[in-house]
Amino acid sequence: MKLSKVDLSSLVAIAHSDGYLQLLLDRGDELEFLEIPAPVQAYEGLQELNEAIAQTPALPFKEEPIAMLPVSSSMAIAVGYDRDEHILQVEFQSGAVYQYLGVDEDTWSDLHASDSIGSFYNQEIKGRYDCDRLDNADYTID
Repeated sequence: MKLSKVDLSSLVAIAHSDGYLQLLLDRGDELEFLEIPAPVQAYEGLQELNEAIAQTPALPFKEEPIAMLPVSSSMAIAVGYDRDEHILQVEFQSGAVYQYLGVDEDTWSDLHASDSIGSFYNQEIKGRYDCDRLDNADYTID
């Protein structure tokens, strides 16, 4: 069996009539109606998929993104900190954004006050904290 990734996010509604699967798609500025020859089982399968997705527990609510502060550094563009979650977020010159977990507030203050963000990062952050790279960076620069 070969699996394929499917993005159904633009699918608004489905129906089946006279041997055709009917799809209503949201194209941003307009709705598009498509008819595709398909057995009624294709329609029934999409209905089952919709029901299965509706029964899947929702992901936890994502809180506000970490506000980012621009910095003057050859290493980073911006840094931010979530005091409640103890997460340091760094946007590097390359555009990559990483979150460092379990960073205490004193370390954040020292980083932000440092004369060299890059030196402080290399000595006190890099390799010392668990981190995650954000694929679709969800942050704002203040």
